[in-house]
Amino acid sequence: MTRAAHPSVPRPGVVVLAIGTATGVGKTWVGAGTLDILRHQGVTVAARKPAQSFATEDPEPTDAEVLAGATGEHPSQVCPPHRNYPVPMAPPMAAEELGLPLPTLAELVDELHWPTPTPELGWVETVGGPRSPIAHDGDAVDLCEQLDPDVTVLVADAGLGTVNAVIVSAAPFENRHLVVILNRFDPDDILHRRNLEWLRTRQGLRVVTDPEALAVELRSS
Repeated sequence: MTRAAHPSVPRPGVVVLAIGTATGVGKTWVGAGTLDILRHQGVTVAARKPAQSFATEDPEPTDAEVLAGATGEHPSQVCPPHRNYPVPMAPPMAAEELGLPLPTLAELVDELHWPTPTPELGWVETVGGPRSPIAHDGDAVDLCEQLDPDVTVLVADAGLGTVNAVIVSAAPFENRHLVVILNRFDPDDILHRRNLEWLRTRQGLRVVTDPEALAVELRSS
C-alpha cells in the first residue's frame, strides 16, 4: 500500500493510529497514559491530532494539551493552531459553522510534521468513531488508508454495548494490525470480563485492558 506522506519526510519507527468506537470513550486519555509510560521507559514519542474541535466553555484541557503533557511537546506541535475549532462538532462541520475553509484529508496528512530526530513512536489520534468526519472529504478509515499505520488502536468502553461497538468499528481494519483496548475496564465487573472473553475468543481480536498492556503491545510492534 502506498503511503500518502512525501517519501522525503521522515516517518517514526512505529506509527500508531488511534480510533475510538465513538466520541467520549477516552481515546485521548488512553493515548496520554500509554505515551507517558513509553516515554518513561526510554522510548522517544510524539503525538499528533490532525484536527480537533471543542467547547470553549469546557474547563477540561483540549486533546492536544493532554497529549502534549504526555509527550513533552507543545500543544501547537500536536495540533496546528489553525486546526483548532472551538465548536463541539466534527471538524469540517465546526469549520463550516465558523466560516472557515473546510479541511481536506490531503491537507491534514501534509501537515503531519514529526520532530527531529524522528521519534521511535508516533501516535496519531482521530476524532470520534471510524466514520466520524475528520475532513470534509474523509474520515478515520480514509485517514488510515492514507497513513498506512503500523498499528491501529481501537479504544472502546468496557460495558454494555461494547461487543457490538467493537465488532462494527473493527470491521474496516480487519486486514491491519489492530489492537483493541477496553478503557475503564473493571476486573471485578462480570460484564466487563464477559465482554473481554467474547471479543478475544469469539471474535479472535487482540484485546488489552490498560495502558501498560498497550505499551507492551506497541513496543513489540
